[in-house]
Amino acid sequence: MADLTHRRRMGVLAICCMSLLLVSLDTTILNVALPAIRREFDASVSGLQWTIDAYVLVLASLLMLAGSTADRIGRRRVFQAGLVLFTAGSVLCSLAPGLGWLVAFRTVQAVGGSMLNPVAMSIITNTFTDPRERARAIGFWGGVIGISMAAGPLIGGLLVETAGWRLVFLINLPVGLAALVLTAMFVPESRAARARRIDPVGQLLVILVLGPLTFGIIEAPVLGWTSPVIVACLATALCALAVLPAYERRRDDPLIDPRFFRSAPFAGAAAIAVCGFAALGGFLFVSTLYLQDVRGMTALHAGLYLLPMAATMLLFAPLSGRLVAARGPRPPLLAAGTAMTLSGGLPAVGGLGSPGSSDALLIVSFVLFGVGMGLLNAPVTNTAVSGMPVSQAGVAAGIASTSRQVGQVLGVAVVGSVIAAGVGGEAVAAGAGFTGAARTAWWIITGCGAAVLVLGAATTGPWARGTAERAAVLIGAEGGAAPPGGRTGSRTG
Repeated sequence: MADLTHRRRMGVLAICCMSLLLVSLDTTILNVALPAIRREFDASVSGLQWTIDAYVLVLASLLMLAGSTADRIGRRRVFQAGLVLFTAGSVLCSLAPGLGWLVAFRTVQAVGGSMLNPVAMSIITNTFTDPRERARAIGFWGGVIGISMAAGPLIGGLLVETAGWRLVFLINLPVGLAALVLTAMFVPESRAARARRIDPVGQLLVILVLGPLTFGIIEAPVLGWTSPVIVACLATALCALAVLPAYERRRDDPLIDPRFFRSAPFAGAAAIAVCGFAALGGFLFVSTLYLQDVRGMTALHAGLYLLPMAATMLLFAPLSGRLVAARGPRPPLLAAGTAMTLSGGLPAVGGLGSPGSSDALLIVSFVLFGVGMGLLNAPVTNTAVSGMPVSQAGVAAGIASTSRQVGQVLGVAVVGSVIAAGVGGEAVAAGAGFTGAARTAWWIITGCGAAVLVLGAATTGPWARGTAERAAVLIGAEGGAAPPGGRTGSRTG
């Protein structure tokens, strides 16, 4: 696709970003709509959790399968199928007669969503073959996340208050149809040079890792960590995790090539994605509880308070792409880790969690976190797909996307259990233990930020670049591999 004009390439980028906006906006809008869904269906808290968790679980489980399938049978074809399924699932969700149906229709959305983001990133990787141009495109892609975070709570609050929660899902219909038509018109088909065989056992093992692990983390605060169900889930996940690399290593066409992880930058990008998005999940969870339940804000008012974080994320995401193109992934990763560490450490030290906490401390923390997340996405995504064979770009992007989803699940689960233990069954607003629990949650977020900083420093130096080059040679660049770190020349940051 290197012969496409600049305008055509930018059009492809815009279409791919529409898919990211669909998936990201859906999550932030839904959080605002949960109280209205609870009232209509008389749903329990766990029932509401599954409207989110069923989606995340299916999405995380299928991302790598979607990426490898797109590399095999055609990226545009799989992307179009994802748009159809996601849009149809959204319409079904808007018509759901009960909570069980809503959860089931959310899984349809998730199957479609799994075909969008990693496949869109694979299309971008194959469209923008110049490393510098690719890094800028990925930076723009990351900026869409900031747009979704800024627009989601505001749009969701307005829709719920004026037209009801069902329109929150129905709004995906015109966007999905527009993206589908534009994809048929402007996105060229691409696939790997050699078709890779399906790996059903590898896919099953991935599901057995992520499914029981997610269920165990979510339900452990209710059932107890020593519950036979939770122990069985965690044991199943650990066993599958131990078997997966051993099995995949013996396959000619593995779903996940274990050799990818011999590249320190690639392995580091996956670990950084888990830590960074665990911080994001925990940060949004504790912030939303604090703003709405402790401070008594409406969903729309709380969304306005989150605007400084979304605005800085939107501002720094394209800057991060330019930094990666000019200086490599190291500077934005170090800056992201520092900002995220401070964003959790300041409220932990300042005791942010009581009704009378300082607004200034709150806003500074939100701004710092927005800076960190804005800087994080471009180097993570660029490092995951750069240096890997172009023919397996969908798999690499799928692993990076899966790492993000797993991180968010872990962040919400861990911070949620800390908050639940702190309030001890009382309402959050009335629970005297919320302030102490919130302090612990902020320290957890601080630890995630520090992990981003340490991993960023450890996996972007000369030694790490050498492992990436050796891994690329070992894997075999069928269609050519981009230089590790997204740059040409020796100055890799």
